[in-house]
Amino acid sequence: MIRSRTSRLAAAALSRRQWTCPACLSKRQYSKQPEKREPPDHRKLGNQQELFMTSVYSPGSPIFLPNGARIFNRLVDFLRKQYVRYGFQEVITPTIYKKSLWAKSGHLENYAEDMYSVTGNKRALDLERTTGCCGTDHAKNEAAVEEDDDYGLKPMNCPGHCLIFASKLHSYRDLPVRYADFSPLHRNEISGALSGLTRVRRFHQDDGHIFCRPSQVEGEIKKTLDFVKTVYSVLRLGVSYRLALSTRPKDHYIGTEEEWARAEDSLKRALDASGMEWTINEGDGAFYGPKIDIVLKDSEGKEHQTATIQLDFQLPKRFELEYQAPAPEYEARGETTDDPELLANYGPVRPVMIHRAVLGSVERLLALLIENYDGKWPFWLNPRQAIILTVNTSDPVVEWADEVRNILLGNKKLQADGLPSLESLSGQTGLAVDMDTTARPLGTKIREAHASGYGLVLVVGEQDAKNQQVSLGKERLSPLETRDRMLRMVDTFE
Repeated sequence: MIRSRTSRLAAAALSRRQWTCPACLSKRQYSKQPEKREPPDHRKLGNQQELFMTSVYSPGSPIFLPNGARIFNRLVDFLRKQYVRYGFQEVITPTIYKKSLWAKSGHLENYAEDMYSVTGNKRALDLERTTGCCGTDHAKNEAAVEEDDDYGLKPMNCPGHCLIFASKLHSYRDLPVRYADFSPLHRNEISGALSGLTRVRRFHQDDGHIFCRPSQVEGEIKKTLDFVKTVYSVLRLGVSYRLALSTRPKDHYIGTEEEWARAEDSLKRALDASGMEWTINEGDGAFYGPKIDIVLKDSEGKEHQTATIQLDFQLPKRFELEYQAPAPEYEARGETTDDPELLANYGPVRPVMIHRAVLGSVERLLALLIENYDGKWPFWLNPRQAIILTVNTSDPVVEWADEVRNILLGNKKLQADGLPSLESLSGQTGLAVDMDTTARPLGTKIREAHASGYGLVLVVGEQDAKNQQVSLGKERLSPLETRDRMLRMVDTFE
């Protein structure tokens, strides 16, 4: 329809009035305030990025999918490398122990409600099979007693590490002894408290225990605080955590008030020496000793306790741990003497035990990292570090793309008989490299790769296959140059 000149002028005037009217201007779409974005939620991001899932068949026990397992393993591998620097030796300990062990450690009395019980199958004795003068099979009877014992799933690694320390004699020259353990732990959290990765029933802890001389306590705590600062700086969490000293609980603790006061004073001196600000949580210590907690904030401002350093005089006493030292009375007080007569006298001294976890629960820290990075992972942690896209599906292009991927992964060709050579079994880079050879437009594949969070998007076309190179944006690189660049990014935590 063609409007008359009058109607066109009227429409133009109305248009000008709407444009210049402040009331109308404020209603225009472009002048509206941007909608407030919801804070990142690790549960939603974990689902979108295929990191983990949960199941009604095992509530509170997250199942890590391949992408999540990659991140989990990289965090653990990073910690393992730092263990060399900080003098820890990794051990592997059982998941279940007899309840008599938990009674000895004090957990059965003070922590039973949070533990899972495990009972073996009850098996009747085969009385028809008889040996010996009394007509019974003693060996089988002992086996039955062993099998019928009640066990507990471990909520902590400390009793197992005490068993390791007690298994051999130690001199004061051996200390400090530092054990580390990544074994899974189980704690019976109430179902209403379970939440994603932050509150779970089965989790992994970068658990460590230091057995040291009394005179070494402050130095070990300071070194552990340095360890925490180093790790959290690499994880880009260096400014978002605080330190809190948790003191003796009012109820459910073991040991004397004098022992607790001595332990708390040691932690206070170490905190003061660290130069970092700290606060006190009265009565929030573990039942066996005071602790320093590292507390992180999530994207909603909610605080989560992650790393922890706990001082313990009680478990060494309960497990009768000791080491031999000169002038044992002075040694036990953390003092020294130059008296030759006293130094000539060797005797047993009780070590001090320090519990420490730098990441804390790996699951909980991973939840905080997911939200902190908002799904945009640094390259070294990214489960999707690189993808190779083919321009077309011709055999030379697809074959060269596959060769590039093998070079980036460090996979070497098989022998003529189809078996891997000894040389090909080593040299894998650990990089995460995918490939998309589908017959779709390159632009579509590039957009999908960026949307999926790949760190590097590599392209292979006819010319790349001919020149044996790969395209990274406007750059043309050899596969070896690309691999070395990626490894440098991993090594420097980019």
